Amino acid sequence: MSDESGNSTGTSAARARGRVVGVPKRCWCGELVVTKMSKSVPNPYRRYYRCAFAAERKLSNDNHAYKWVDEALLDEIEALTFRVGRLERTLIDDRVEEERKKFAEFEMKLETEVFSRMEDAISEAKWEMKKVMGIVALGCLTMVVLSKII
Repeated sequence: MSDESGNSTGTSAARARGRVVGVPKRCWCGELVVTKMSKSVPNPYRRYYRCAFAAERKLSNDNHAYKWVDEALLDEIEALTFRVGRLERTLIDDRVEEERKKFAEFEMKLETEVFSRMEDAISEAKWEMKKVMGIVALGCLTMVVLSKII
């Protein structure tokens, strides 16, 4: 579209051969997209993107790339907002997973420490039991020997 831009309420993407979300880089014909300024009465000084081929030849009512800059930037903002939201969800999921791993690691460490203390207590109790049994056996043996002597 040349310097005569269309109605500001209509969408510029409807004219393109496929909707381009965001800032167009190339036209469907392969040409780069350039930034132009509208000189029309309904949209004075409003900037738009245009296929370099169509702009050079001042084509109008064609299907080469044309999009208002403000619409393109709004598309970019919406796309980036969506991506940021997705990244935030991923970050939260990663943090939750990391916290689960830390908790499982801490739980395992705690269980290992508790089991170690229990084993120490059990082995100490066994040793005490053996000492008591030895003393009891020695006492019984002493009683038997003393009963034979007397």
